[in-house]
Amino acid sequence: MALTNSQHDAIMRTYDAIRTENRHIQNERYAQVTAACPEIAQIEDDIIGLSMQAAAEMLKNPDYKTAYRKKLSELADRKAACLAALGRPADYLDPVYTCPKCKDTGYIGQHKCACFTKKAIELVYHDSNLKNIITTENFDTFSYEWYDKKTPIPSIGLTPYNNMQNIVSICHRFVDEFDTTYDNLLLFGDTGVGKTFLTNCIAKELLDSSHSVIYLTAVELFQCFEQQDFNKPDTSDTAIDSSYILDCDLLIIDDLGTEFANSYTSSRLFYCINERILRRKSVVISTNLSLSDIRNMYSERIFSRLTSAYKLLKLAGADIRLLKKTGQKP
Repeated sequence: MALTNSQHDAIMRTYDAIRTENRHIQNERYAQVTAACPEIAQIEDDIIGLSMQAAAEMLKNPDYKTAYRKKLSELADRKAACLAALGRPADYLDPVYTCPKCKDTGYIGQHKCACFTKKAIELVYHDSNLKNIITTENFDTFSYEWYDKKTPIPSIGLTPYNNMQNIVSICHRFVDEFDTTYDNLLLFGDTGVGKTFLTNCIAKELLDSSHSVIYLTAVELFQCFEQQDFNKPDTSDTAIDSSYILDCDLLIIDDLGTEFANSYTSSRLFYCINERILRRKSVVISTNLSLSDIRNMYSERIFSRLTSAYKLLKLAGADIRLLKKTGQKP
């Protein structure tokens, strides 16, 4: 769903609180350094006085701008020297911003800042189940003990254990290089081999590093599009405006293929995948479908996008849920 007026106001109030807190930090810094070095307060007053004088002088003499800049630079150098003597950087008394891009306003010009989008997703997208799951399903709790070390997978020539080591390494690299390298992942394989667990691992790492992440099952994804396209009432806790689906830092689509597939879901899937490729926004997809199943179930152009723009990671092994239930090990 789109933000209501009250939700938008709630987000803007958080920016008010952030700016208030940051002004408090700046004031504390000023009080601290001027108590230790009163000269800094005098320099600050001189800078203000010089600026007021310059405004009047430049109306009478435009050439005064050069002299003004020289005097201002000299004052700035004196201030930086005083701060350095106190072991503080030159910008220590500059305004404090949590988000330097928008200066804690939520907007850059007329456009929403990325930090606003993240706050909107956090407000609208309340998937408490995911938040609970990632406390137990993450890279720290991942275990290789459920993967066979002896019998190679014929199609790739690696044991499930070695194959999973490679895949986990790729997932770690995906997270580590997320801000510098554009990439997408398609995790496919039989039921219970760890696909959803790995998507949870990725989600936690990026959420912990302040990225905006939307995690939806394929069914939920298409429900979001249907509610917007056909003006259906919002009955789902996970319903979210499609603009956030397209703009969030990472979109995770879990269990692709479990939805009721038809021409509408196929067209919406292509739109979502293609649009995020154009915007260079990463996607992680998990599915029980084989590559041939994907090709048969969806359009050729979807298959082409997935195979050309995604790392294809085939997970293999025994059903871990079944192994845990029966107390067996591979």
